[in-house]
Amino acid sequence: MNPIQAARELGKAIQADERFKAYFAAKDINDADEALQNLIGEFNLQKENLTMEFSKAENEKNQEKIDGLNTKMRETYAEIMSNENMRAYSAAKAEFDRMLSGINQIVAMCCEGADPDTCEPAAKSCGSGCGSCGGCG
Repeated sequence: MNPIQAARELGKAIQADERFKAYFAAKDINDADEALQNLIGEFNLQKENLTMEFSKAENEKNQEKIDGLNTKMRETYAEIMSNENMRAYSAAKAEFDRMLSGINQIVAMCCEGADPDTCEPAAKSCGSGCGSCGGCG
């Protein structure tokens, strides 16, 4: 089997994994939650307005407006994160991301010459800089 074929087989195994299924099921539920999507849209608009206010020249910035937008964004974010569907999605995504991180670590170690049968991904953290990291497990 060549590496491309192996990658396709890995893709099939990932898609058959319960963590993949749970993540995409939670994503679909989130996408269908109209109230949640409205909150996310509201948050993004608030973020855009805050960015526009921050990009103004110093003498044109309105600190009261900035403070109000920051407060409203924090409130909207808290409301988003208290949504049951968002909590389920976040948990499922974290599990899926941990799986992908482990897979990526194994592939990277193998590309550096490690034994594919015995190399193990780091349990929590690789211990190195995180500037280009995809996330720890």
